[in-house]
Amino acid sequence: MIVVCPNCQTRYELADQDVETQRFNARCAKCQQIFPAYRPVRVEEIKFFDLKAARKRCDQENIIAISNQKGGVAKTSTCLNLGLSLAMHDKRVLLVDFDVQASLTLSLGYNETVSFYDTLTGDPDGMATMAIETKYPNLWLFPSNKNMVLLNKKYFGAQNFEFLLKDRLLPIKDQFDYILIDTPPSIEFFTLNALTASQLVIIPSQCDYLSTHGIDQIIKLIDLIKAKTNPFIESRILITMFDKESTASKMICTKLKNLYPGMSYDTLIEMDYRIREAQIMSMPAIQYNKESKAGKQYLRLAKEILDIVPEKG
Repeated sequence: MIVVCPNCQTRYELADQDVETQRFNARCAKCQQIFPAYRPVRVEEIKFFDLKAARKRCDQENIIAISNQKGGVAKTSTCLNLGLSLAMHDKRVLLVDFDVQASLTLSLGYNETVSFYDTLTGDPDGMATMAIETKYPNLWLFPSNKNMVLLNKKYFGAQNFEFLLKDRLLPIKDQFDYILIDTPPSIEFFTLNALTASQLVIIPSQCDYLSTHGIDQIIKLIDLIKAKTNPFIESRILITMFDKESTASKMICTKLKNLYPGMSYDTLIEMDYRIREAQIMSMPAIQYNKESKAGKQYLRLAKEILDIVPEKG
């Protein structure tokens, strides 16, 4: 690494291994100035199982990402409740919690689990062996934990880093009819990996101004992904937390359908207090209360998904 004295601009070359801490004090041998210096963060090389296959399409028709750059639009609720709804249609479903906050994992009542970070060393079937078979038939969870933050620090910017999740899913994707990936409200490592691995992106959105701005952002990102790493990716908008009594909600819903014709699901997910109650109980809405309005709507959404994205095989 190169260290430059801020006083006299003398440059010094130091070996990374000679510096034990991230931040250290250096003394210039020429002018004797003492100044703070920092050891640069080096991204690590990624060991892929099959990068050549990951860079191809590789039959990713059954992989769906749930994504929006705005938080609070029901991404995790959609991933959980849609995943269970597909499972209730007799489909084998894997939910992948690809978020440092581990909200999907907590929503199913799990903590102190493994995470995707733990698959980086091990056999190609690591995700299958570490996946949790939930108490709901046909539904599996690949959980998250606090170690996920290390992924962004160690690999963001490394060569081909966008293909890491897809590479790890390749050996197990045929074991499931659908794989749903929950993403954080940010771009960086996690969302870029999820979008590169998926054929379909579901964009949950409330009917308010800021949420519509979020849709524009994620669609621009999807266009970039389509040009760079995944030419087969498509997207659809899902209206969530819809207030049918609100004139503003109805107006924005109509505006969204006009702005993005043919990109919205027919099913709307309405406001439902049972969703919040179900979250407290770490349960999907339809399991918490069979009369849940939103729970029933997610079942209808699953039927739409089955018509649009038939399971692999």
